[in-house]
Amino acid sequence: MATALLVIDMQHFFLDMTATALPNILTLCAHFQSSHLPLLFTQHGHSKQQLTPPYKNQLVRRWGPNGSIATGSKDWRLLPEIAHVAKDHDVVAKDTYDAFVGTDLGARLERGGIERVVLCGVMTDCCVDTSARSAFDRGFETWLVKDACGSANETQHEAGLRGFGFAFGEVLTTGEVVRRLR
Repeated sequence: MATALLVIDMQHFFLDMTATALPNILTLCAHFQSSHLPLLFTQHGHSKQQLTPPYKNQLVRRWGPNGSIATGSKDWRLLPEIAHVAKDHDVVAKDTYDAFVGTDLGARLERGGIERVVLCGVMTDCCVDTSARSAFDRGFETWLVKDACGSANETQHEAGLRGFGFAFGEVLTTGEVVRRLR
């Protein structure tokens, strides 16, 4: 089954949430690269227009302009370790939790003949979970990598994993993903 790795929003803004996840994400990236499997990355950000009243973007309304990521800012940049890998792969710009909404991500996956999507990144219970559910709804077999995701706290992280695992797809460890794909 054609499988792609989707790394969600590993940006400076979320640095505090990545300590545990980052080494596992890099392990997944290395495995996908060495196996010649596709990797895609997302980068969350809001334009100057979206950050100027009246706020039309739902997330900017929810978090305010100071709690939102300005495209091009330091917070918007991918973490250096991730940027190093992402430079050779597709980076999908997004401005909402769901990586499929308002982007060509679904079309990219379909053009690549992808049937399964493995997701990791931040935040487990927001962008990762929402994008994973959206992948499931679009017909992709979907795996969420629990030790390669991070969130604001363990309670939110676990809630995202529980909700996704109950009705949408498998919740696996990095080691389990690598073993299954060998």
